[in-house]
Amino acid sequence: MSDTPVRPGRLSARKLPQLPSAVRGLPLASALRLSRPSDTWFKPALSVVVASAVPHLTLLALGRLDLVIYTMAGSLCALYGHGLPYARRARAVAGVVLGMAAGLALSLVTASLTGSTAVLIAAGALLAAVQKVLCDATRIGPPGHVILTFVSSAALFSPQRLGQIPGHLALTLGAGAFAWLVVLAPALVRREGPERRAVARALEAAAVCAADPGPRHRGAAAAAVHAAWQCLLASGRPTPVRRSLERLVVHAEAAFVAPGPGAGAADPERLRAWAARTRGRGPVPTPPPAPGTAEELYGIDAERAALRVREGRRAARRTLLRRLGPGSPLAPVAVRTLIGCALAGYLCAALGVGRPYWAIVTAASLYQANITLSWSRTLQRTLGNLLGVLVFAAVLPLSRISPLALVCCCLFFGFAAEALITRNYWLGSVAVTPMALLVLEFGGAHPAGELIGDRVLDTVLGAAAGFLAATLVTNRRAAGRVERALDATDRARAAAERAGADPAVAPAERDRARRTLTASLVELREAGDTAAGEWWQRALPEQRLLAAEQAGHRTLAATAQRCGRTAHAPSIGAE
Repeated sequence: MSDTPVRPGRLSARKLPQLPSAVRGLPLASALRLSRPSDTWFKPALSVVVASAVPHLTLLALGRLDLVIYTMAGSLCALYGHGLPYARRARAVAGVVLGMAAGLALSLVTASLTGSTAVLIAAGALLAAVQKVLCDATRIGPPGHVILTFVSSAALFSPQRLGQIPGHLALTLGAGAFAWLVVLAPALVRREGPERRAVARALEAAAVCAADPGPRHRGAAAAAVHAAWQCLLASGRPTPVRRSLERLVVHAEAAFVAPGPGAGAADPERLRAWAARTRGRGPVPTPPPAPGTAEELYGIDAERAALRVREGRRAARRTLLRRLGPGSPLAPVAVRTLIGCALAGYLCAALGVGRPYWAIVTAASLYQANITLSWSRTLQRTLGNLLGVLVFAAVLPLSRISPLALVCCCLFFGFAAEALITRNYWLGSVAVTPMALLVLEFGGAHPAGELIGDRVLDTVLGAAAGFLAATLVTNRRAAGRVERALDATDRARAAAERAGADPAVAPAERDRARRTLTASLVELREAGDTAAGEWWQRALPEQRLLAAEQAGHRTLAATAQRCGRTAHAPSIGAE
């Protein structure tokens, strides 16, 4: 991206140039390329094993392994919330448990009232669409809606009587409560662990940006700094450790807004050293004073206090309702999910598959932010499932040695799935597929050939139908989201410039304006990337996107320098 100033103009959505519909290229090799594992892959992996092992072994001792599907629904909630601070994690995982129980209850009631495959498929597709929208709107994060859809779709095709439902839901809620305890247990030994990891990521991204301040690195640094501030805001009352973390984010932000090699806050090696110590178990490093630190911390305290009052909570609810309301950018994805899941289920039913829930789950798992990403997920899911079927065929004799062997195999594949899925989704699917098939064995042995044949057919048809729906249901709102993000960035930049230029503006207001501008730049980058991967779009205002991003970064740098000139910098321990 050139550094030549380009003055952004006011361009409404209806003034965008209307070009013919375009079908963009789709990746092949890059979609299957392995990446480095997540720095926290072991946390969900260990959590789901512990959360599953206790209910599994309890049911094994009671001789009721046929009930595993209900306890597993609660145990899988241990996969969620590992990137959130513990105060927010407690609420988020509790919401996931309740959402899982609600979806399961609807599925069980439907299954007990009708045996019509057509009705069950329609109910499964509708549930999948609702779960997709709710998870995207609340941004619950990986694994998102897929686990919820897997459980509710499988329950639709399980024989059920109304009288059994309360007991089965009690098992789910009990296992979910235990999973909630498991994911919160690390707070007893490392209360600020999630905040430390978020700040370490911000420092690492800032170091990369300081060494090579290209547009992508600057965008990644902005996103990491924004995520670190959000994590600290959600963590609760400040502690000495959180105070030190906030000071480190100030340094990361300084490197992001005015990147370049050199000494001080923008020194990449120093930022990396701080990141390593922050991520470790020792004391959080104490950085030297950065310009504007006192004002920034005052601003973050004011913002944290505003979020705790009733008006702040109401504002958060209004934001969520806007994501779900009319005109939501999530609507096209919901329609894609509904149509794709229904089409996949009906195709499999027409070909004689008695329980086509895996086709519904396959289709539901494909839908990402745009068609390009959905295509990548289609390749990954198909390859992973087909390889996973081969793994299942190899381990099935071992799992049938004894019930304990079956339980151990399921726990192993649950761990392996989380250990591998951050390298690439297809690699994780190689472990997910045998685990999902082995769950059926808890209710009794099934012919291996039938299980394998149905799963291959479900996978192929589910992937084909799901991607077909993604191509047919256009997302014309993606370009509109870009326009709204551009307008929001223009407003945030103007507000930040006014706040930075006026010495009478309170420090809290000035720093809140800077963080709002950073958040708007993150949203602008995300909206642009999403629209760039969609088909059938009018041309994007690339020049305006470029100009808005440049102007926003220049404003952040200017306000940071202004703070440095005007701040009466106290010592780091002076607050």
